Amino acid sequence: MELILSLFIFILVFYLIITEKVPGALATMAGGLAMAMTGIIHEEHALEAIAGRLEIIFLLVGMMIVVHLISETGVFQWFAVKVAQLVRGDPFALIVLLSIITAVCSAFLDNVTTILLMAPVSILLANQLKLDPFPFIMTEIMAANIGGAATLIGDPTQLIIGNEGGLGFNDFLVNTAPLSILALAMLIGSVYLLYGRKLEVSRDLKARIMELDASRSLKNMTLLKQSGTIFTLIILGFLLNNFIHKGLMVISLTGAIYLCIIAKKKPEEIFKHVEWDTLFFFIGLFMMVKGVEEVHFIDMIGRKLIQATAGNFNLAVMLITWVSALLTSVIGNVANAATVSKIIHVMTPAFEGMNTQAFWWALSLGSCLGGNLTVLASATNVVAVGAATKAGCRISFVDFLKFGVVIGIQSLIVASAYLWLRYL
Repeated sequence: MELILSLFIFILVFYLIITEKVPGALATMAGGLAMAMTGIIHEEHALEAIAGRLEIIFLLVGMMIVVHLISETGVFQWFAVKVAQLVRGDPFALIVLLSIITAVCSAFLDNVTTILLMAPVSILLANQLKLDPFPFIMTEIMAANIGGAATLIGDPTQLIIGNEGGLGFNDFLVNTAPLSILALAMLIGSVYLLYGRKLEVSRDLKARIMELDASRSLKNMTLLKQSGTIFTLIILGFLLNNFIHKGLMVISLTGAIYLCIIAKKKPEEIFKHVEWDTLFFFIGLFMMVKGVEEVHFIDMIGRKLIQATAGNFNLAVMLITWVSALLTSVIGNVANAATVSKIIHVMTPAFEGMNTQAFWWALSLGSCLGGNLTVLASATNVVAVGAATKAGCRISFVDFLKFGVVIGIQSLIVASAYLWLRYL
C-alpha cells in the first residue's frame, strides 16, 4: 500500500510540474511533506534526506551570493559584448563558442557553478541580438552536463562514482573525456540542424554590436577586484579540494560570507537575491526520493536488473547505462549514482575475470548524459531554468523535455557504442 501511495504522490507531483498547475518548488515540497504526513517516511528520515544533501544546498547558496555580487560590477555585460564582438555578432558561432566555454569550465569546476556564471551571459547576449534566449540557455545546460562527465570533479555524481569505484582524476580523464568531446560535437551539430538557419541577425545590429564600448559596462571596479579575488580563491579551492580536504560547500560559503564582509553588504540586501524557490525545489525533491527509497522501489529495480543480466556481461553494461539514465531523469543524477553504485557492488562478484570497471563508466555516462533528459535530472538544469525565468526567459518542463530528449538519447546511443567498442 505504501509503495502504491508513494508512487502516486511522485507521479502527481510530476503531473503538477509538467502542466505547471503549481510552481515546481511548491509541488515538490507538497509531495515530500505528503509522504511525511502519510507515514511513508518518518520526520527524522525526511530531515536526514535533507541533511544528507546539505552540501548541494549550501554550495548553491554560496555561489548564488558570489555570482550576484559579481553581476553588480557589470562584468557579465562586459564579457557578453567581448564574446559577441569576437564572433562578429554571428548567432550560431556565438552558441558554439559559449557551449565550448561552458563544457570546458564544467569539466574543471562543478557544472552548477559553471551554469550560474554562464546563464546570465547567454541571456544578455541573446537580448542584445534580439533573439530568443531559449536555444542559447538550453545548449549551455546540455554542454554543462556533457562537460561534467569528462572529469572526476565536473559533476557531483562523478565524485560519488570515483569514491565508490576507487577511481582517480586521470581514470575519468582517459575513460570519459573522449566521449564528452564526441557528445559535445554532436550537440553542436544538432543545435545547428534545429536552430542554425532560424538564428538571423540584421547587418545593422551586427554593426552596432561591433561599435559597442565594452568598458562602459564596468560599474564598480573595487567590487570587481574584491569579488574577482574571492571567486578565484573559491575556484582554486574547488580544484584542490582533494588535497586540502575541505568540502565544496565549505569553500563556497566561506568565500561568499567573507566577500559580503569585505564588500560591506547587509544580510537582508544579499539574501533577497538567493533563489529560494530553487533551494526549496531541491528540499522537496530530496524528501520525495527518500520516500521512494523507503518503500524499497529502487531496491526492487536493482534486483530486477541483476536478474535480467543472468551472467551476460555485455547486457549488464548496457542495462546499467540506460537504467541509470532513466532513473536519473526521475530522481536526479546524484540519487541515481548513489543508488546504482550499491547495485554494481552486488553485481561485480558475478562477473569475476571480466573488465568490471566498465560498470562504473556505464554509470558515469548514464548519469551525466541522462541528466539532459528532464529538468529534474540534474541540479544544473533546475538552477539554469530558475536563472532563466528570473531573467525573463521562461522554460517549461515540456519545452525542456522536447529539447533534452533529442540531445540526451542521441548522446546515450553514442555512449553505448563507445562502451561496446572500448570495453566489451
